[in-house]
Amino acid sequence: MYVVILAGGGGTRLWPLSRPDLPKPFLPLFGEESLLQATVRRLDGPELELDPDDIFIVADRRYGHLVQDQVDARLVVEPSARNTAAAIALAAITIDRPPEEVMVVLPADHHIADETGFRRVIRAAHDELALGAFDVEAPLVTLGVRPTRPATEYGYLLPDLDHRKRGAITAYQLRAFEEKPDPTRAVQLLNEPGVAWNAGMFLWQRGAIQAALEKYTPLMLMIGQSGSEIALTSAYERIQAISIDHAVMEGAAADRTVVMGAMSVGWSDLGGWTAILGGLGVRGDGVVIQPGTVVETGADDLVIERQDGRLVAGSAPNGTMSPQQVVALLRGARGGRDAVQALLDRCAAWESR
Repeated sequence: MYVVILAGGGGTRLWPLSRPDLPKPFLPLFGEESLLQATVRRLDGPELELDPDDIFIVADRRYGHLVQDQVDARLVVEPSARNTAAAIALAAITIDRPPEEVMVVLPADHHIADETGFRRVIRAAHDELALGAFDVEAPLVTLGVRPTRPATEYGYLLPDLDHRKRGAITAYQLRAFEEKPDPTRAVQLLNEPGVAWNAGMFLWQRGAIQAALEKYTPLMLMIGQSGSEIALTSAYERIQAISIDHAVMEGAAADRTVVMGAMSVGWSDLGGWTAILGGLGVRGDGVVIQPGTVVETGADDLVIERQDGRLVAGSAPNGTMSPQQVVALLRGARGGRDAVQALLDRCAAWESR
């Protein structure tokens, strides 16, 4: 088993804290380690028995120095960000491991509360699913999170209830992926048995994902023939930015070669300010406001904005506001002002080290 961690993304849903030059995975949002460092650390345990040489980070060239400054792992450099399909294809081609060995793919910027439970899920998915399940010799395994609310910000995994197996992990043959639903559909999905949020975490044998990429995309040919850095950069300029779900997994699910493992480990993708507030123990909802946008505000709201080069959490005007710069509006979060400011100061101190 080896692990490929995907580190990158512009972090636009966390502006002005997360920026293109310093995206979310490299920030210490909770405590004194970055999300990337937490992702690497939580892999360390007897359940997985990984060596340092078993952990790889795929990152845009712009972030290579951040990866090397923060973690002890092997770096796979992309010329530019082209979403998860290209990143996974590059890892499948360039990381030289046996074709039957299982590759675990994880995002660098998620939060997991139950880290021991998470490692057990990966071990069970490796042993019981990725090496063969539901009469599929080398399935593509996706890990889903049991929903706790009718979320509209996540995609969903729809299981085939007639093909279920129980072991250390409950698993289904996957029927389909479904994109982010509207509120009515989200309520319906919450009440359907076996349905899970799409966490963007995968396991598959190296040979299996190579074969799937060859079947559903041109990426193996485009990247595989790039024998130099210049050629790889040229290839990336021609690659369409597309997720692995759209590029491979939806077609593979239709072909009945995708298996879903269900987990409940206190997962959050930390996709926006609302999730960050929850992680800080602060009540409220957060949105990013673009310059010139007119929004209604209340006495209990906070605004995060840059003042004299420093991010500050201040009270929102009671009425309306139309910011001249990108700000975050945290509705109902006034009681957590100290915690929010501590987060901003922690990230500023980290950046200036």
